[in-house]
Amino acid sequence: MAKLVDKVLGFMGFEEEEVEIIEDEELVQEEESSFKKKKNGPIFSLHTQKQTKVVVCVPKVFEDCQYIADHLKNRRPVIINLEDADKELAKRVVDFISGTTYALSGNMQKVGNGIFLFVPSNMDIAGEINKEQDKEKGLFTWIR
Repeated sequence: MAKLVDKVLGFMGFEEEEVEIIEDEELVQEEESSFKKKKNGPIFSLHTQKQTKVVVCVPKVFEDCQYIADHLKNRRPVIINLEDADKELAKRVVDFISGTTYALSGNMQKVGNGIFLFVPSNMDIAGEINKEQDKEKGLFTWIR
């Protein structure tokens, strides 16, 4: 019965264990060298979030759309400034990049008058500009 109680107390951690004292220096040196030989595992950073760069483009010709689409394909958000572009070029650029964004399952948001934000599928756009106020100011009229 005493052995059973000793085993239960030992299992629970209440029994004192005897500690052996090693006096042989060779054994101590062997144990220390075995600890030094073990390699540490790989170290990983907990902050693995990659810094994202936003590409700002001011297209002057329609051929710049290919450059913009390549950024979206590479999962980079793009801001397109079409404030100074003529209406025909602006309409073609928005149509092309909107199609590219749709094909890549991304999102689009009008940020200001002639300024658009296009993001790939790995990003979301939070918040929206009140479209009713923009229609009253005439901000959507030029891209129809």
